[in-house]
Amino acid sequence: MDFFPFLVTQCLNALSQAALLFFLGVGLTLIFGIMRIVNFAHGSFYMLGAFIGYSVARGTGSFWAGLVLSPLIAGGFGTAFEIGLLRRLYRRDASAFLMVTFGLTLVLGEVVRLLWGVQGLQLQLPTALAGIVFLFDEPFPVYRLFLIGAGAVVAIAIWQFLERTRLGLLIRATSQNAEMVQALGVDVNLVRSGIFGVGCGLAALGGVLAAPMVTASLGMAANAIVDAFVIVIIGGMGSFPGSLCAALLVAFVQVFGTYYFPDFAIAAMYLLMLLVLVIRPGGLLGKEA
Repeated sequence: MDFFPFLVTQCLNALSQAALLFFLGVGLTLIFGIMRIVNFAHGSFYMLGAFIGYSVARGTGSFWAGLVLSPLIAGGFGTAFEIGLLRRLYRRDASAFLMVTFGLTLVLGEVVRLLWGVQGLQLQLPTALAGIVFLFDEPFPVYRLFLIGAGAVVAIAIWQFLERTRLGLLIRATSQNAEMVQALGVDVNLVRSGIFGVGCGLAALGGVLAAPMVTASLGMAANAIVDAFVIVIIGGMGSFPGSLCAALLVAFVQVFGTYYFPDFAIAAMYLLMLLVLVIRPGGLLGKEA
C-alpha cells in the first residue's frame, strides 16, 4: 500500500475510534461538570447499552430501533438511579459516590451475566452499513464512515445545545455555581438528574455503536471505564471541548500505536496522559487547581 492511501485510511480509522471514545468520555465529563462526582459505573452503562441494543435489534429486526431505544432505556435507568440513591448522598463525602457507583458496577455486571450470559453477542449491521467503499483503490468499511458522521453530528448538537439554548445556559450556570442557581428558583436536583441520565445515555449510545465491531461482552465495562477516565483526565475534568480533543488524541495514539508499536500501544496512551499532566495538571482545557 502506498503511503498516502495508508495515511488516509488510518486517519479515518482513528476518527471513527475517536467518535466511540467521545460518546464514552463526554458523558462522564458532563456528569462531573454538573455534579462533581466520578461515576465509576459509567463503563457499565456503556456495556448495558450494547446488550440492550442487541436485544432490541434482534427483537424488532431493526438496528436503528436498537440504536434509538438503547440510550433512552439506559438513560432512564441512570436517571432513576440518581433520584433513588445518589440524590441522598450530596451532603456526604465524595467517597460515598465512589462506593455506590462501584456497587452499581457489580450489580449491572451480574444482571448482564444472568440475562445475556457470558458469551459475546454480535450485533448485525443493516445492509446499508455493512458494505465497503474504495478510497484511493483501498477498501474501507462504510460503518466506520457512519461512526465519523454520527460523532460529528452529536458533538455539534451538544455544543449548540450548551451554547445556544436556555437549558444549556442553566446547565453551565449550575456547573459554576449551583447554590446561586438554586437561589434563583431553579430546581438544581432536576438539572442533576437530567444530566446524569443524558451522560449514561451517551455512554450507552457508544456501547451500541461499538457492538457491531467488538461484540457485546462483559469485558466491555472494564475497558470502557479506563478509556473514559483517560479522556476526562487528558481533556480536563468537566470540559466538553477538552473531552472532544482528548478523544481525538487518544484515538490517533491507539490506532497508529497499534500499527507501529503493537506491544506498546496501551502504554503509549498512558504516556500521553502523563505528558499532558506534567505540562497541564488540570488537563488540556480544564481549570488549573
